[in-house]
Amino acid sequence: MIIINVGFIGAGKVGFSIGKYLKENNISVTGYYSKSEDSSYRASIFTNTSQYKSLENIVRESDAIFITTPDDKIKEVWNEVNKLSIKNKLICHCSGSLSSNIFSNINQYGAYGYSIHPMFAISDKHNSYKSLKKAFITIEGHEKYLKEIENKIMSLGNKVKIINKENKPLYHSSTVIVSNLVLGLINNGIKTLEQCGFNENEAIEALYPLIEFNIKNIKEKGALESLTGPIERGDLETIKKHCSFLHERELEIYKLLSLSILDIAKRKNIDKNYDNLEGYLGGLK
Repeated sequence: MIIINVGFIGAGKVGFSIGKYLKENNISVTGYYSKSEDSSYRASIFTNTSQYKSLENIVRESDAIFITTPDDKIKEVWNEVNKLSIKNKLICHCSGSLSSNIFSNINQYGAYGYSIHPMFAISDKHNSYKSLKKAFITIEGHEKYLKEIENKIMSLGNKVKIINKENKPLYHSSTVIVSNLVLGLINNGIKTLEQCGFNENEAIEALYPLIEFNIKNIKEKGALESLTGPIERGDLETIKKHCSFLHERELEIYKLLSLSILDIAKRKNIDKNYDNLEGYLGGLK
C-alpha cells in the first residue's frame, strides 16, 4: 500500500478526528502542521504524534498529506505545498463540495490528488472519531491509487463509494439536504409545537421518537415502505387544514416537500388517484 505515513495540514475538528481515527486503527500518522501552533500542538498531544513547525518537514516525512483546513483555504495551502518536493506523494482533502481538481496541475509535480469525504457530521474534536467507523466514505481522484485507497478504507470497517469528480456539487447537495436542511425542518416542527404551548425541550422530547423511528424504518425498509401519513392516504381535507394554519414561508416548504413525498406515494400505491391532492399542492399544470 502506498500510504505508509499520513500527515495533516490543519488541526481543526476534521484533522483531530480523522487523525485520531487512523491512529486508533494502526495507520501511521506523522503529525500536524498548522499556522496556529497551539492547534497543531493540541492535535499532536491528542493523537500522540508530532507537532511540525515547518510545512517542508511534514511534507518530507509523510507519504500522504491530508489538507484538513476550511474549504476556502485548501487552494491556498496547495499553492504552498506544490512548491515543495511532492513527487509520488498523495495529496488529499476531506471537503464534500470540492473535487480533487482543486489541486491544479498536480500531474506536473508527479503527485496524485484525491478527495476523501466522510458522510458524517464531525462536530466534536475529541469525541467524533469514536463514531467514524459508522461513516460512509466517498473518494475520487487519480486512478493510480484509487482502488488501493478504497481497499484501505474498507479494511477500517467503513463502507466506501468511488464517485466522479464532476458530481461532487450534486453529491454534496444530497448530504446537506439530509443533514443541515433536515435540521431546519426539525426546527420548524419545534417552533410549530411551541405555538401549541410546548416549550423547546418538550417539543424535542415529543418529536424525537417520530424522528428516530422514521430514520430506523428508512434504513430497514427503504423510503417507499416507510411512507405513512395524510399524503399517502390522499387525505386532502387534512392537508387543507394544515395549510390553513401555516404562515407563508412554512406553507411553501410544506407544499414543496409534500409534492416530493407524493412522488413516493404514487410509486407505492400505483392504483390510487392523487390528482386532486397534487393539484391542490401545485403539482399539476
